[in-house]
Amino acid sequence: MPEPSSVPELLDTRNDDHDEEEQEETTTSSTCHSKSSTVVLKNKSSSLFTRSRRDRPTGSTHFGDVDFVEEKTTEIADASWAEVFQSCCIHPPKVWAQIIFSLAAVFFLLYWFLFGLDLLAISAKVLSGCTAGSLFGNDKNPLAALVIGIICTALIQSSSTTTSIIVSLVGSDTIGIQSAIYMVMGANIGTSVTNTIVAMGHLGDGDELERAFAGATVHDVFNFLSAAILFIIELATQYLYYLTKAMLPSNVRKGKQWKGPIKQIVAPLVDKIIIANSAVIKHVAGGGSCKHFYPTTCVANVENYDSCQTGLIGCSSTTNHCPLFFQNKATQKDDEVSGGVCFLVALVILIICLVCLVSILQRMLMGMSTRIIYKATNINGYLAMLVGCGITMLVQSSSITTSVLVPFVGTGIIRIEQMFPLTLGSNLGTTTTALMASMVSEKVEALQIALCHLFFNVSGILIWYPIPFMRKVPLNIAKSLGKMTHIWRGFPVVYIVAVFFLFPLLLLGISVLFEKGTIGFTALGCMLAIIIVLLIVWALFKWYRGGKERFIAYISVREKEKKSFHALPDDISFLKHEISELKDFVGFFEDETEDQ
Repeated sequence: MPEPSSVPELLDTRNDDHDEEEQEETTTSSTCHSKSSTVVLKNKSSSLFTRSRRDRPTGSTHFGDVDFVEEKTTEIADASWAEVFQSCCIHPPKVWAQIIFSLAAVFFLLYWFLFGLDLLAISAKVLSGCTAGSLFGNDKNPLAALVIGIICTALIQSSSTTTSIIVSLVGSDTIGIQSAIYMVMGANIGTSVTNTIVAMGHLGDGDELERAFAGATVHDVFNFLSAAILFIIELATQYLYYLTKAMLPSNVRKGKQWKGPIKQIVAPLVDKIIIANSAVIKHVAGGGSCKHFYPTTCVANVENYDSCQTGLIGCSSTTNHCPLFFQNKATQKDDEVSGGVCFLVALVILIICLVCLVSILQRMLMGMSTRIIYKATNINGYLAMLVGCGITMLVQSSSITTSVLVPFVGTGIIRIEQMFPLTLGSNLGTTTTALMASMVSEKVEALQIALCHLFFNVSGILIWYPIPFMRKVPLNIAKSLGKMTHIWRGFPVVYIVAVFFLFPLLLLGISVLFEKGTIGFTALGCMLAIIIVLLIVWALFKWYRGGKERFIAYISVREKEKKSFHALPDDISFLKHEISELKDFVGFFEDETEDQ
């Protein structure tokens, strides 16, 4: 905080000399340029409450500094554990009371954030269960199987659900192991859409959005890069198939499903609102139809699990009750509308919790040195993987783990370099769900798919993490994607739609043409494939031959125009006010002249 004596100096925006000639010159100047003076005054007065690392002898950056976003990881000096302990644990009673209250608020918001994520996933299953289920089916070609895994997981917002369905379909001999392996690869990609959506909650702050989107998309990039390499290797060698086949026992005894403790805390409240009937998705995936379940009927109009034949919205077998959105004699459209409403409610809950959570975290960290945060969170990468894996095993969803971590990356508590191993650990942790699902089935093939899911993620980690040079590839791509959001706020929406839906659907369409088995469709598929490859090569050539700079410049100009357009009403009001004051000022001198 500046010394009191420096306040007048900061606020002094013009000469105090009241000489009559200078006053006539400066009056007109200050009137015509009062808006810019106001901005300068605002900027200068804001420095009364914020500081810069350049003001400190140590050169360290603190949360809330005006140049907080300018600091690079390599510039952060090391801190001692004694400093960390002092910043963490040595506070007066009043500050401790504020910390305890803030932590209670954080845990309260985290509960509702988890509730929103669970409600979002279940609503997505209800809303798109029939569509996703119809994409599964008989054996597909490898590319189609990969794309189906991506789209289905993006639709139902849960790789755990997708892999569990795949495992059950393999167990019932509906699809073969070869197709299931590629579907699992796609499911690994599709699961990252949830935390990317959560990152959009930071749209109000450009710097936070950049960090949050980079932290979210490092999950996407790793999964895409791993799938791109391992898909080709699996096509050429089928190493996942033979590796897991060699590890299989002669038989598998039927086990019980396991529900993690976090699910047990959140699920009871979600179950009172809506319950997704996974049997419908499995039935449709096995070749059935959603129409088989409609209209829903309840014996003697008694709405409970024992009395009702349910559709996409089911009833609880544990408590024997039906949720709020269950309707007797409902049609498929009724259930899908209910799923859509719950989906929107879940998004609202997530946004509110995210905004409040970020606000509280910023208040708690205000003024704290980044050296302290860096020291406290700078744990070994492999240990961070174990942490991410353990958390995901508890919550049974990599989407939940990474989505909860995104706000911490957005606020700067967790750096993207630490987010990366946590993400890899969450990918390993989510494989336990498929392993548990395979235990419910007595089929050895179901266990093989679960093991393929595990070793796919292990193989990806071995490719992209141990070697520092390889580790930088997904990190740099994710950081570049984060920077794009700073240039164009609409980029996250375009990214999600294009990467998780449009591009996979295009690939699926081309693969379907090859499956038709006729010369005409095959020729059309070849032609489209060649055109797409040529377009991609041409786009990359243009991008690296100056296209990147031109694109960024164009987007920057458009963003400035948009901001100027939104600010136009305020600017017009300001100009009207200034013109009115100028008229009064000129009229004052005219009156004096007439009096003389």
